[in-house]
Amino acid sequence: MKVLQLIFLFSIGAIFGCKERKGIASINATEDYKKGISFFNLQNDSAYYYFNKAANSSKDSSEIAQAYNNMAVIQSDEGDYYGAQESLLTSLKYLDEKKEKDLYCLVSNFNELGSNSLSLRNYDAAITYYDKALDIARDSGLREITLNNKAVAYQRRRQYTQAITIYESIISQSKKNRKEYARVLCNLASVKWLKDSSYQAAPDLLMALQIRKEENDEWGLNSSYAHLADYYQRSRPDSALGYARAMHAVASRLNSPDDQLEALDKLIRLSPIKEVKFYFLRYRELKDSLETARNNAKNQFALIRYDSEKNKTDNLRLQRENALRKAQVLRQRAISAGVILVLIVLIAWGIAWSRKKTQKLEWEKERAKQDERIQISQKVHDVVANGLYQVMTEMEYGKTLNKDELLDKIELLYNQSRDISYEPAGGLKGDFEGFVQKLLSSYGNEERKVVTIGNSEVLWKEIDQKVKNELQPILQELMVNMDKHSGARNVLVRFEWEGKGLKLQYMDDGVGLRPDQPFGNGLTNTGNRIAGLGGLTSFEQNTPSGVRISIYLPNT
Repeated sequence: MKVLQLIFLFSIGAIFGCKERKGIASINATEDYKKGISFFNLQNDSAYYYFNKAANSSKDSSEIAQAYNNMAVIQSDEGDYYGAQESLLTSLKYLDEKKEKDLYCLVSNFNELGSNSLSLRNYDAAITYYDKALDIARDSGLREITLNNKAVAYQRRRQYTQAITIYESIISQSKKNRKEYARVLCNLASVKWLKDSSYQAAPDLLMALQIRKEENDEWGLNSSYAHLADYYQRSRPDSALGYARAMHAVASRLNSPDDQLEALDKLIRLSPIKEVKFYFLRYRELKDSLETARNNAKNQFALIRYDSEKNKTDNLRLQRENALRKAQVLRQRAISAGVILVLIVLIAWGIAWSRKKTQKLEWEKERAKQDERIQISQKVHDVVANGLYQVMTEMEYGKTLNKDELLDKIELLYNQSRDISYEPAGGLKGDFEGFVQKLLSSYGNEERKVVTIGNSEVLWKEIDQKVKNELQPILQELMVNMDKHSGARNVLVRFEWEGKGLKLQYMDDGVGLRPDQPFGNGLTNTGNRIAGLGGLTSFEQNTPSGVRISIYLPNT
């Protein structure tokens, strides 16, 4: 049975119902939209063309939404379910649940999305869309149709109990409309039989059939014959064959290829062997013809959208070209005025520049002196002060004191202090891993544990020498600051490769830094060194575990 055709009729009612309902504003339809409606009622292919044209030219959001909704109905009827989903989702963009005039079109969109999901066998999505329609549907008739569609989705998913619950909830109210009552009664009986093969569904199925005959409901008859053919397939094959033939006759009168295929499928399974070949050839011929027609329709829909987008693009291009031409004229005028203004500005600037040049030279000389003093202060701090502090730390906490090694360090500091601007050529080389380990461990003692992670030869081979040179005073300053101020008992220094550079993490469990505590010269110099390498620094102050510092140095 072609469930989509029922939804198709519902969508038409929802679209035109917007104009008839009290309190629902009607759209100011354009000529293209009116032509689309005329062809739509005649089931003419031109309807899609005019709806698409209206959607791309109208300024009324409601008209655009309804145009896309009608396009989706046409696409769905031609088997272009994905294209129909795209049109429906586009329609939703122009609707607002808070606006009363948009509600019926929203219900129609969600119902159509549910039906397309059913056709694509995505039953979970179908139920979700039907629920969205039910959330905003206020008309009892629309709610019944939506609930029936939701029950069909449960039936397809073989969740018969849920489907039966829904059918039983609406069957009483459906008695107001004989066609609707026959539909719900037929579906309910069929689902009960699917759930329990011993259920006697024939009385209800035959009652629904009789009502549909009295109401001259061709689509309903098509549905009843389909259900009866399935029901009698095993118990009374002859009766099932008769109902399958009746379904095929009705589907042919309705010109519904999907239902004809379903009827032919039943006839192939139920007919005598001598008739099977005829029905099979007819089935294959119709199926091939239907697939060709639908592919052609899909291509036609795509071509219409392509031509429309191309025209829109061409119009935008022409508008841009006209705007560019106008801009060029204005630009030429602006250039002429600008040349004159530039000449005036250049003359004035030349006079001012000659006056400021002398001031700038004097300022640069003063700035150079200031920078030199800062560099000397930084070197004194890094080389002498921190170096002496490290020696003092080793003397205080070291278990053994090597006199020659101590004298070598003091002599090195002495020589560096004589010429404070001296920097070793090539910087720190050789066993950098051992150097780092020795530097950090010198601050450890019986009361303080210094742990190093990631200090490996493999890591340092990848790090640039310039980064290593700057890393030594950075590490030394961190450890000196810790020893002087933190009172930490545990210190962790982690090195790791991150991205394209070195990440250094320092953590201790000391007293931390007060939020209002300014950085001294040491930490300030350290920050300047890191910034000079293009690195980043992150301080976490007053954490439960003391201080946490993250430093990232790009491998230059």
